[in-house]
Amino acid sequence: MMKITKIKENFIFRRAYKKAKTFVGPFAVIYMMKNRNLGVRLGITTGKKIGKAVCRNRARRIITAAFRECLPHIEGNFDFVIVARTRILTVKSTVVKDSFVKLLKQAEVYSE
Repeated sequence: MMKITKIKENFIFRRAYKKAKTFVGPFAVIYMMKNRNLGVRLGITTGKKIGKAVCRNRARRIITAAFRECLPHIEGNFDFVIVARTRILTVKSTVVKDSFVKLLKQAEVYSE
C-alpha cells in the first residue's frame, strides 16, 4: 500500500482553486495541478454543508480510501485537491473510487 502525502498549507489550496484543472463528478470535485517532482499529493476539503464533524470526517475517510486505490495507477507528479459534495455520505468508497477512475481517465493521468 502506497503512502499518501497530504497537503496542509493554505496557499497550495488557494493556488489549486485559481489555477488547477477542474473535473466535476457526482460525489466530489477534483482540482488537478502539476507539481515539481514532489510525487502525488492529496488535499481534501469538506465544508459545513456536508454536516457536523462526524459526517465531515467520514467523507474525508471515504475520499482517502478511494484515492488510495487509484494511487498506483496515477502517472506523474500532481497535486490533487478534492472537494467533497453532499452525496458522498450516502455511498461506499468503492463507488467513489469508480467515479475517481472515470474523472482521472478524463484528465488523462490514469493508466490501467
